[in-house]
Amino acid sequence: MFNNIRKNRYPNIGENQVTDQALYEKRRHFIKTGLQAGLGISLSSYLPILAMASAQGLSERIGSAKNTRHLEPNDELNTEEQITHYNNFYELGTGKEDPYRNADALITDPWSVSIEGECENPGEYAIEDILKPHDLEERIYRLRCVEAWSMVVPWIGFPLTELVKHFKPTSKAKYIAFETIYDKESPLPGQNRRSIEWPYREGLRMDEALNPLSFMAVGLYGKVMPNQNGAPLRLVVPWKYGFKSIKSIVKIRFQEDQPPTSWNMTNAREYGFYSNVNPEVSHPRWSQAKERRVGELFKRDTLMFNGYADEVASMYSGMDLGQNY
Repeated sequence: MFNNIRKNRYPNIGENQVTDQALYEKRRHFIKTGLQAGLGISLSSYLPILAMASAQGLSERIGSAKNTRHLEPNDELNTEEQITHYNNFYELGTGKEDPYRNADALITDPWSVSIEGECENPGEYAIEDILKPHDLEERIYRLRCVEAWSMVVPWIGFPLTELVKHFKPTSKAKYIAFETIYDKESPLPGQNRRSIEWPYREGLRMDEALNPLSFMAVGLYGKVMPNQNGAPLRLVVPWKYGFKSIKSIVKIRFQEDQPPTSWNMTNAREYGFYSNVNPEVSHPRWSQAKERRVGELFKRDTLMFNGYADEVASMYSGMDLGQNY
């Protein structure tokens, strides 16, 4: 799996550029204690500075994340510009460059995630508390869009299985459902159109969520996740078509029944719940046998399960893989 390892194309952050974590925690404790002691500064006036410190802390953690999944043979990283300027994120528009153009419309601070359903630790959690228990790592994954284009992306985040274990689903939890941000009073630019039923919804079977490849991403290319790529928290499921990797998550629910998913609700004939990458099963309107890697001139063959068959195929033993759509 790790043959032909190549070095990342962007520089690592030197130790002298990263604030020591212990020093950072002491600084936060000093600020909190000082405020409580009555330094003459109201908490409300200090909130922007606290938010800035929190953002700096996340940036430092992302910058020091260790690579745990290298480039696969015959792959090259897509450039940061390609990854951040060519997106599907319908909340910010239907054009490929719309998410980049409209990125400022997505406000990610403050941000919270609601944990619901069949689990021992439900509640509303600030994004900082969601991330706190987890060591961040970099993983280079292929991303294959159902539209037959693809990329190779250096994500930074933590395994989804660690999040699942932290919130302790009960034995009734057979699926995990996700929802993205949606404010009816102030919708994002793309949500003014009824291209799908908002909010965007996705879901996985529990064994899929617990597969070691499933990943919660908070950054890419050594930086905090750009808004157009799904800040501050998105799912990455590399053996499935890209629309399964829901962006800007605000709700996670553990449940017994298979959750409804947005594209399946919109057009069940073309988009199934599983939607595993399968070159042998054509989309009703185009072939999936080949793909166009963004930045490359010629098409390349699409791999079964996007090249991750050895790690995921056993989950679908006995299933008709033609039922992806």
